[in-house]
Order: sequence, then C-alpha cells, then structure tokens
Amino acid sequence: MSKEELAKFDGVIIATPGGGHYLVQLESGKTVTAKLAGKMKQNKIRCIVGDFVTVGISIYDLNNGIILFRRNKRPSSPTEIKR
Repeated sequence: MSKEELAKFDGVIIATPGGGHYLVQLESGKTVTAKLAGKMKQNKIRCIVGDFVTVGISIYDLNNGIILFRRNKRPSSPTEIKR
C-alpha cells in the first residue's frame, strides 16, 4: 500500500514503548501504534514524547500507522494542518 492511499490524521506522541514503536493519540481521542516512515529513518529524524505528528493509517488496519511528518509545536491555524 502506498502513502497516497493512507488516511492522514494529526496527533501527539504520548509514549515510546520501544522497538521503534510510538503511541500516538489522535485529535479524535483514539490511540494508535505507529512506526517511523522510511524517509524519516533515512534522514535520521527523531521523534520524542510531546511532538505533534501526522500519521498515515491504512483503511484495513485502524490500530497501526506510519508517522509521515513531525512538528515541534501544535499547528495554530487550520491551513497549517492541511500539509
């Protein structure tokens, strides 16, 4: 499944249980387990607890996702969210 076919949601990292996994709480209140996308690993982009991220979630498995983009702060306007 390519990244274009994923549903994108914004959320915040609430925990890092280990093994390259992150617990992300979405804006809707749902918690999903996510891993870093390959380009983020390749460019050595690190995520820590409290970072605001964009998560791509497959329509077939709603409990797992891929972290596609990281922000240090919460977006202030709705136009920033549409990245």
